[in-house]
Amino acid sequence: MTIRSILLGTGAVAALCCAQAGTAQSAPQNIAAIADDTSTGGLAAPGDETDPDADGEIIVRGAATRSVTQLSGAEIQKVLPGISPLKAIQTLPGVTFLTADPWGNNEQNISLFVHGFNAQQLGYTLDGVPLGDQQYGNYNGLSPQRAIISEDVGRVVLSSGAGDLGTASTSNLGGTIDTFSSDPRPTFGISAEQVVGSYQATRSYLRLDSGDLGDGTRLFVSGLRQRARAWDFEGYQKGWQGNAKLVREDGTGRLTAYFAYSDKAEPNEDATVVSTTQTYQPYIRPFLYPNFSQARAYYANQRPYNGAPTYAAAGANYSNYYSDAQRTDYLGYVKYDWNVATGLTWSNQAYFHHNDGVGVVAGPITVAGLPLLFSFYYPGATGSSPTSTVNLARLSTIFGGSGLATRTTEYRIDRVGGISTLRLELGDHKIELGGWYEHQSSSAYRRWYALDVNAPSSPYTRPGDLADPLITQYGSEIRVDEIQAHIQDAWRIVPRFTIQAGFKSTFQRASQQVPVQPIPGSFTGSRELPVGRLNTSKWFLPQAGALWDVTDHEQVFVNAQRNIRQFQTSAAAGLSPFALGSQTLFDFFRTNTKPETSLTYEGGIRTRRTLALGPLTGFDGQISYYHVDFSNRLLAISPTTTITAIVSGAPIIANVGSVTTDGIDVAGTFRFGELFSLYDAVSYNNSRYDDNYTVGAAQTVVPTAGRKVPGSPDWLNKTVATLHGEGVELQVIGDYIGRRYATYTNDLKVDGYFTLSGRLGFDMPVGEAGIAKKLSVSLNVTNITNKKAASTISVGAASGTYNFFPLAPRQVFATISAGF
Repeated sequence: MTIRSILLGTGAVAALCCAQAGTAQSAPQNIAAIADDTSTGGLAAPGDETDPDADGEIIVRGAATRSVTQLSGAEIQKVLPGISPLKAIQTLPGVTFLTADPWGNNEQNISLFVHGFNAQQLGYTLDGVPLGDQQYGNYNGLSPQRAIISEDVGRVVLSSGAGDLGTASTSNLGGTIDTFSSDPRPTFGISAEQVVGSYQATRSYLRLDSGDLGDGTRLFVSGLRQRARAWDFEGYQKGWQGNAKLVREDGTGRLTAYFAYSDKAEPNEDATVVSTTQTYQPYIRPFLYPNFSQARAYYANQRPYNGAPTYAAAGANYSNYYSDAQRTDYLGYVKYDWNVATGLTWSNQAYFHHNDGVGVVAGPITVAGLPLLFSFYYPGATGSSPTSTVNLARLSTIFGGSGLATRTTEYRIDRVGGISTLRLELGDHKIELGGWYEHQSSSAYRRWYALDVNAPSSPYTRPGDLADPLITQYGSEIRVDEIQAHIQDAWRIVPRFTIQAGFKSTFQRASQQVPVQPIPGSFTGSRELPVGRLNTSKWFLPQAGALWDVTDHEQVFVNAQRNIRQFQTSAAAGLSPFALGSQTLFDFFRTNTKPETSLTYEGGIRTRRTLALGPLTGFDGQISYYHVDFSNRLLAISPTTTITAIVSGAPIIANVGSVTTDGIDVAGTFRFGELFSLYDAVSYNNSRYDDNYTVGAAQTVVPTAGRKVPGSPDWLNKTVATLHGEGVELQVIGDYIGRRYATYTNDLKVDGYFTLSGRLGFDMPVGEAGIAKKLSVSLNVTNITNKKAASTISVGAASGTYNFFPLAPRQVFATISAGF
């Protein structure tokens, strides 16, 4: 028997034993638990089944017929002040979140898995507003950390098995992650927070709450500035954010208005290429900015840079001059919850989102494939041999005389939409009818700019603001209409037993126009980007579940739900048919390919008990099992041997058949009075391909049948130990991530590892006559043991190669917070 098996068995036994121990007393008020919702038959609005006033505990209970866990805003800030809502939930069962920065803000190298589903197979909302599928270089949304300032988050709710039918998402094959903003506070006040830390990190936050203005109206406005240097190169992650929220409540209903502004610049590092043909495989692969003269010498092979091999010897793991992602977002909504009559409410929400962004890479023009690419646009300069010394010198002159070029992918997103939900209480029934509509307009343009030897650009400016492009390689304009409707009923058959059933329908109407086509042959694997429409409809996606209150403290839940993931609609990113390399391929795809589909079964038991076992005074726990039948699984096969090569091209999208997943989560919190609590969650996931697939004209068989889905670990263990004292709190978080396979055939893998982080916080005494009403200081340390390991891995090949990003080293952050 393995140690991991013992851990799993021990957790299960402990949870079941504690479920039966102790006396049948009501839970103490300080235990933050998700509302059981038995009084309402188990039906609630998306996210409303959670406790908005949770006091900072990690919640491991579910609600209704699904497995649901919650993390409060207070608990999120304990992990690390300013942390991304998505990174914060890495402490929850079944969740793997990895990134190369401690906050989880950098979107280029995020890796998220929940129960074997990756980030683009989950659903995301903010206060019910859809945030898209989190694809890097997004086309239909934005990340939660751009949609809201971390300190303004009220709570984050994870539905790990299947999301609510009313969730506004086209991607939630698996679960959903719903972020909720905090409400304006009922009394006037000012909150301020300052974070300083390793690598020149500073984070300044200020919030003003109006308090009740006398007619049930209250509002807040907040602002943030963050600046932090990357730990392994001279790049600064920085930006400004602003939030505002207004709430007005009376006997008729509740009006809510919200606005968010975000302007961020995030320099990126390149992933390290691992392959049998790549000799040089460094742990980090930093860019060279701002050392322009040294970078030019490096690219000329005159000398190595910072002790690394020469540019020629580095192969695929050479260093670029810089790369970055710059994003500006405006997001807002207005929502009215109308109390129409007793037992009848009607909620309507209208929202908008505008984004303009650019992804930039500045690097040498001699990278394999670039001279050939440029020869299509400057045939007179390159002649018949684009890689000759003479012709490379001519290209260098064209591109500013530096020997470098700047490549951009320039994005625009405009979204408007509405969500309407009608809820009716009718005897023992709770009926819900809802709909969602969204119109998306997005564009993506690939351009190349000169990098002037006399005035080199930086990762904090947009090349298009400095000069006109030399090349527009392609330009795509996409329009999408999303329509979704659902109906469900929760019927309390007897006081302790509720069944819930319903279905949703989803429709996507998408079209692409290509104002600028790539020159045939200049874009790897592509003759042209396709034009035309792609419509998909699914009328019946059912859900059924049951909730049984076995005792006043134990519940048994079961749920089954079918869902699909609509096709991605981008010419620049993801598994999108609009990025296929020819009109013929697109037409074939449109006729013969179906959207990815999942059928998820989940069931479990949860408990909440007050105990009298010596020092042990309470326990919350849940054991859940899930099984997923996943059909029409699509994979993107990189058209280049180096997955993140700058000479990217049209992906090859392969339907690899079905995937079968089985897994179990065991999670619980032991409470020892108000002094100490211990949370632990053990998760096992077994996701395997059921079929082989074929590639190429020769129909070569790729043996994936029986192989594990790469990127997702098999074992996880999360531990949070919290010691409370008079005005002081010590918290330690442990995170074990099991092995991960790195190719579709599992010939390469990344070993598991364990990391620790910690926090020491003090609530400082303030006198009644003092200016400050609240004052606290804290110290956070991430990666305490300074572990080196592979963080995010990029999977894009059947065998032989993958890319990885490094794990951020130990970093220390000090925070002072004050309320006035």
